[in-house]
Amino acid sequence: MVPLQDGSFEAVIHLASFTQCRRIRFYICFRIVTSVPFDQYRYTQMSKTHYLEKAPSSESFVDKAPDLVDVDVIAADIQAVAEDVLEAAEYAKTMSPEEVETVIHRIVDEHSNDPNFPSHVLDAANRYLFDTDLKEQPGEYQRLYDELKVEAAMIVINSPYAEVRAVIDNHDDVNMPANTFRTWIIGSILVAAGAFLNQFFSIRYPAIGVGSNVAQILAVPLGKLMELLPTTEFETFGYTWSLNPGPFNPKEHMLITIMANVGFITPYTSNIIWIQYLPLYFNQSWALGFGYQILVALSTNLIGYGLAGLTRRFLVYPASAIWPGNLAQIALNRAFHADKATVANGWSISRLRWFLYCFGAMFVYFWFPDFICISLSYFNWMTWISPTNVSLAAITGSMFGLGFNPLPTFDWNQMIIDPLINPFFTTFNFFLGTLITFPIIAAIWYTNTWNTGYLPINSNYVFDNTGNLYDVAEAVGTDMLFNQTMYENYSPAYLSASYAMEYGVFFALYTATLSYAFLNYRREIIHGFRSILSREKTSSMHKDVHVRLMENYKEVPEWQYFMQVLLSDGSLWFTHFHTRVLVFAVVVGAVGIGVYPTNTSPAVVLYGVFLAMIFCVPVGIIAAITNMEVTLNVLAEFFGGLWFNGNATAMNYFKTYGYITTSQTISFASDLKLAHYMHIPPQLTFSAQIYATVISTFVCTGILNFQMTQIPGVCTPDQPNHFICPGVNTFFTASVLWGTLGPKRMFGPGGIYNGLLWCFLIGAILPIPIYYLRKKVKALEFIHMPVLLVGGLVWSPYSLANVWPAVPIAYLFNVFIKKRYIAWWSKYNYVTTTAFSAAIAICGIVIFFAIEWPGVQINWSGNTRPLEGCDAMGCTRLPIPDQGWFGPGVGEFH
Repeated sequence: MVPLQDGSFEAVIHLASFTQCRRIRFYICFRIVTSVPFDQYRYTQMSKTHYLEKAPSSESFVDKAPDLVDVDVIAADIQAVAEDVLEAAEYAKTMSPEEVETVIHRIVDEHSNDPNFPSHVLDAANRYLFDTDLKEQPGEYQRLYDELKVEAAMIVINSPYAEVRAVIDNHDDVNMPANTFRTWIIGSILVAAGAFLNQFFSIRYPAIGVGSNVAQILAVPLGKLMELLPTTEFETFGYTWSLNPGPFNPKEHMLITIMANVGFITPYTSNIIWIQYLPLYFNQSWALGFGYQILVALSTNLIGYGLAGLTRRFLVYPASAIWPGNLAQIALNRAFHADKATVANGWSISRLRWFLYCFGAMFVYFWFPDFICISLSYFNWMTWISPTNVSLAAITGSMFGLGFNPLPTFDWNQMIIDPLINPFFTTFNFFLGTLITFPIIAAIWYTNTWNTGYLPINSNYVFDNTGNLYDVAEAVGTDMLFNQTMYENYSPAYLSASYAMEYGVFFALYTATLSYAFLNYRREIIHGFRSILSREKTSSMHKDVHVRLMENYKEVPEWQYFMQVLLSDGSLWFTHFHTRVLVFAVVVGAVGIGVYPTNTSPAVVLYGVFLAMIFCVPVGIIAAITNMEVTLNVLAEFFGGLWFNGNATAMNYFKTYGYITTSQTISFASDLKLAHYMHIPPQLTFSAQIYATVISTFVCTGILNFQMTQIPGVCTPDQPNHFICPGVNTFFTASVLWGTLGPKRMFGPGGIYNGLLWCFLIGAILPIPIYYLRKKVKALEFIHMPVLLVGGLVWSPYSLANVWPAVPIAYLFNVFIKKRYIAWWSKYNYVTTTAFSAAIAICGIVIFFAIEWPGVQINWSGNTRPLEGCDAMGCTRLPIPDQGWFGPGVGEFH
C-alpha cells in the first residue's frame, strides 16, 4: 500500500494472483475513487488517461492493470450505476469504522431472509463478521472491508436494491407543488372517465377495461395543455393557489396516477346487486334502490383505507417492501419528467424516446395476435397434428389443455406474470409451482379420481353428473333457498381435475402464508408493532433514505387511529381521518345490510374485517417483496358458507368484507408506497385517494342503475349488444355453490372432495423444512413457498402456456442483462415493460371500438385453426356411461 501526497490517488496492489481480476479491480477502483473528490468525476467514467495522470509512477502496476480504473467495474460488483457508486464513494469517506460496522450488522440482521437483496453482498457481510480466519489475512480483510464500505454508504444514502435505485431519486425537492388546481381537475376527469368505461363494459363479452397506465399517459398532454392557463394567484380560505403554478411536474403526475389506480376499480358489490335484482336470479326488485347500492359500495370501497393506514409500519416504511409493480409506473413518470442525458452501456437514447419506440412497435404488432392472426396468441401447434386426439389436446393444448408446449405463444399479453417487473426468483418460483402441479392434474384425470375423467381436464366450470354445466336452478326453490329434495333428484357438483387440485392448493396456500410469514418475517412484524407504541414514525431498522426524506412531511401515528375517534378540536379532523374512514365504512356497511331486507346480519361486516386483519400483514409483506398477492376469495367463500349455511347473500357479503377488504388494503398500501417513493406529502396522498374513490363509487353506481333499467334484455344470453354478464353468471354460480349448497356438501364428511382438507395441514408444514434446510442446501435459498403455491393456482382456465414464456425473458432481462449491463438495465428495463403494457391497453381499446364493436371479423385459417379440435372443445377422456350419468345416481347421495 503506497500513501501519496494529498490530492492524489492511493494505489493498492493486492498480493493475490491477477487471475482474480474481478476482485482486484473492485479493490483498486474503490481505493482510487474514495480518495478523489466526488465532483471531479461527476456522472462520468474514469478514463485510463485520467488514471495515468493521477496514479503513482509504478510501471509494474500500470503495465499489469491498465484497465482497472473503470467505475463500471465497481458498479457491476455491487449492482449499481456509476452515478450511484460515485455518490456512495464520496459519502463513504465521511463514515467512521463504527458506522460501517453498524451497517454491516444491519445487512445481516435485516436481509438474511430477503430474496431481493444481492446475495453476494450478504455473503460478504457474513464472511466479514463471522469468518474467524479472515483477520489472519490482513490484505483480504482490508479488501473485504473496503468492498462493504461502499455498499454500506449506498445503503445509508440510497436504497439497498438495484431495482429501486434504477428509477427512484434519493433526493427530494420539498418546494415542488403537488396539491395544485390541475392535479384535481385532471384527476377528476380521468377518474370519472375510467370509472364510467370500466363499469359500463364490465358486463359485456368480450369485456374491455381501462388501466391506470392509460391515465398516466393521457395526463401528460392534459398537464402540458393546462400550462397555457394564466399564472394569476388566488386566495381561498387562506390558501394561495394558481391555475398554472409552473411546469407540469412529476409529483402532480404521480398523484393523478394514484387517483386513477384507486378510481378505476369498480365496486365489488355490483356483482351482489346484479344477482339480487335480476329476475333470472334472486328477483329482489328493492335492490335497485340507489341508497342501498351507494351505502354498501362506499363501505366496501373505503374500508380498505383504514386498514392500509394501520399497516404502513409493515408495508410502506420498510426498505425491503419494494413493491416491484410500482417501479414501472415510476419509470414512466421519470421518462416524462426527469430524463437525464446519460450513456448506458453505449446507449444514449433517452428514456422517453425508448418508451415511444417500444410503444409504437408493440402497438403495431399487437394487431396481429389480437385480431389479424390469433394463432400467434394461441399457438397450440402440436394439436394441429391430430386435432381430435384427446390426450394430445389435454397435455399440450393452450385453451382447455395443460399447455405443455415449448413455444406456446407470440403474444406478450398471454403471459400472466410480467417477466420484467417481477424479480426473477418470483417468476421462477411461480413457474416451478405450475410445473409441479402439472403431473398431479394429469394423474388425477387419467386415474379418474373424483370422476374427473368424464370432464375436461382444465376448466373452471362446475358440472353435474351428466357432464353438463351445473344448473343451480335445479337445486333451489322459488325462494332461491336450498331445496334438499330437488338437490337429491338432481346431482352433486363436480369439478374438473385442474379445478379440484386448485382448491387444494388454495387451502395449502392460506396456512403456508401464515407459517412462512411467522418463520421469515416475525422479526419485522414485531418491530412494526413495537414502533406503533412509540412516537417514532418507524423503528430505526427501517429508516432508509426515503423514510428520512418523508419525515419532512406530517404523518399520522397509528395509535391515534385506534383511540381518538371523537374529537372536539376541529383542527385535528383531517389528522384523524383514517380512523373516521374506518369507522364510517363499518357503520355505513352495517346500516346498508341491516336496514334493507338482505336477510343478513350486520355483524357480517365485522366478521369479514376480522378475517382481513389476520391476513393483511402477512399477505401484504409477501406482495411487497415478491409482487404476488395471495387472494382470500376461496377462504372467504369457505368460511362464509360454513357460518351462513344456506344463505347466499350473507356468504357474498362475508366474502366481500373478507376478500375484497384485504385485496384493497394491499392495493391502497401499494399506492401509499408509490407516494412514499415520489416524496408526496402523506396527507395529500390520502385525501386524493379518498376523493377519487368517492367520485368513482358514485359514477359506477349511477352507471349500474342505468344498465339495470335502460339496457333491454341485459344479462340474457341473446342480448343484442353482447351485454350478457359472464362475470355475473359466474358470481351467481359461486354464490349458490358456496352459499346455498354450502362447502359441507363438497368438502365435509362424506363430501366428494373431503380429502382436500388435509391440504390445510400440508400447507402449514411445507415452509418449515425449507426454512431449516436452506442454509445446508444452497438451492433451497431461492424457494419461496407462498409464491410457489400461487404458481399452482394458474390452472382453470390458464395453463403452463401462460407461464413458461415469461421464464426465459425474465432470465434474459433480470439476470443476464442486469448482471452484465446494469446501466442499460437500470435505464431501460422498466420503461420497456411499461411501454408494452400501455401499448397493449390502448391498442385493445382501439381494436374493440373500431373493429370488434361494428362486428368486423377476419375468417381465415390463422384465426380459426386454434379454435378447432379437442383443445377448443374441451374433450373428455371417458364417455358418459350408457345409464346417462356417472357417480351416484338419484337417491344415492345426500
